[in-house]
Amino acid sequence: MASFHLPAYQTALQTIQQSQLPHGGFASQPENQPRTDSTAWAVLALSAFDISDDICDRGRGYLQTQQHKNGSLSFSSNHPETSWPTPIAILAWHGVKQFQTAQQRAVEFLLDFTGAHFEKSSHSAIGHDPSIRGWPWVAHTHSWVLPTALAMTTLQIAGFPQHQRIDEGKHMLLDRQLPHGGWNSGNTITFGKELHPLPECTGIALQALASNTPMNQVEKSLDYVLGQWPSLQTPISLGWALLGLGAWGLRPANAEEKVLTSLDLQARYGPYSLPSLSLLLCAAQASHGLHSLFGHRSLSRQHSSSQ
Repeated sequence: MASFHLPAYQTALQTIQQSQLPHGGFASQPENQPRTDSTAWAVLALSAFDISDDICDRGRGYLQTQQHKNGSLSFSSNHPETSWPTPIAILAWHGVKQFQTAQQRAVEFLLDFTGAHFEKSSHSAIGHDPSIRGWPWVAHTHSWVLPTALAMTTLQIAGFPQHQRIDEGKHMLLDRQLPHGGWNSGNTITFGKELHPLPECTGIALQALASNTPMNQVEKSLDYVLGQWPSLQTPISLGWALLGLGAWGLRPANAEEKVLTSLDLQARYGPYSLPSLSLLLCAAQASHGLHSLFGHRSLSRQHSSSQ
C-alpha cells in the first residue's frame, strides 16, 4: 500500500480535492465541465486514502443527479448512449448506505446491457468471435476489452461473481486474448496478422479474470505485462498493469517507486487528467488489485443483511 505521508501522494490528493466543483462534481482538467467518470475516479482515489467523507459524499451525490431513469450514467447528457462510466459510478457508491438504491439501479442496468453481436462469417478478416457477449463503449455497438473488463470487475465487487454475464465476459476476454499473450482494445488477428498487445488493456483484462480463471490460461499475458513493467511510466498503463498484476499476487517489489516516478513526470510533461491521476493513486493503494480497495463489502451482502 502507498505511504500516505509521502509529499508526492499528499500533493496528488490535494490536487484532486481542490478540483471539486460547487455542485460536487469533478472535471477532468481545470476550468472544464464536470464529468461522471472524473467524479467517480476522484471519489475512488480519495476513499482509498480515507480522505474526507464529506468531499466523497458530495461527489457521490453529484453522480446520483446524473443517473438516468434506466440506471445508467453517461459520459455526456447529450449522448445518453455513452454509458461506459456506469461501472465506475457503481464502485464510487459501493458500501455507502445512502447510495445503495442508486448503485442497485446501476447494477441492474449493467447486467442487462450488452453490445451488438453477430455470427462470424467464414470469410471474415477478423480472428475473434463477434457472437460472444461482452460490454460496449456505446450502446448498439460491438463489445470491447476495456468496458467488458471494467464491467466484470465492478459486478464481482458488487456481489455478482457467479452471474451468467461474468461467465460470458470471461469467455469473451479469453477469446480476445492474443495468441502470444496480452490484449489490445479487442482485435486479435486481422487479415491473418496477429496484432500487438497494450499494457493497459492487458492489465484491466487480468484484473477482471483474476478470481475466475486458472493461471495457466493467462500465463503468457502475465509474462507480457511483467516484461513491459520496467518501461511503464504513464499513469494509465502503469496503473492498470499494477492492478492486474496485484490481482494475481504478482505486485512488483518496486511498485511504489514506479508510481512516485510517474507522479514526478508531471513536472516535465504537465499535470495528468483527473481520471488518470486517480487511477494511479488507486493502483498505488490497492495491494492485491482493485478488489482490495473494498475488502469484503458487497451489494448482495448488504441487501441480505437489510432483509
